[in-house]
Amino acid sequence: MDKDLQTTLATILSQYQNSFINKVYVDENEDYDILMNVFSLTPDMKRENRQYWGRELGMCWQLIVTRICQYTCDNFQPALKIDNDEPCDLIVGQYAIDTKYRIGSGDSGTLKKFRYYGNLLSNRGYIPTLLILRNDNLPAAIQACISGRWNILTGTASLDFIQQISGFDIKFFLESNAGKYAVRSNT
Repeated sequence: MDKDLQTTLATILSQYQNSFINKVYVDENEDYDILMNVFSLTPDMKRENRQYWGRELGMCWQLIVTRICQYTCDNFQPALKIDNDEPCDLIVGQYAIDTKYRIGSGDSGTLKKFRYYGNLLSNRGYIPTLLILRNDNLPAAIQACISGRWNILTGTASLDFIQQISGFDIKFFLESNAGKYAVRSNT
């Protein structure tokens, strides 16, 4: 093998080795959240199919926030559509709101989209506002949102914001429904 090629390949492998060594591995997440409690979901149940639960809880969160604002906010507008895209889930007054259960994807396409949509909404006169239910989000994705001019609210701050704009105490509502829609594991 050519010595330069060997050195180049060794450098690549060494860089990835260091990257893998330096990667922070979070122990299995044992955190519950207010929406999981409504369905009596445990972290173990979510781990059975992370992608499914993340997607479904995200859609549930989006629908809950959208319906609350639709029913309580006079200045509610549905999702903004630009071509085939929806850069936000709903608009309330000056706030272009996108809801996320959790941001766990750091792939470049997702990060570019966050940056692009935030700037697009800002340029149209809106305040891009990201309401994320969970607090355990990927830092790279949060940074991409910040660079895209998103106002990011996570956990309790997102619940407080919803109450501020709608007058509806979503935290009380979800807490008072804890366990009322229990899901049982099939295992």
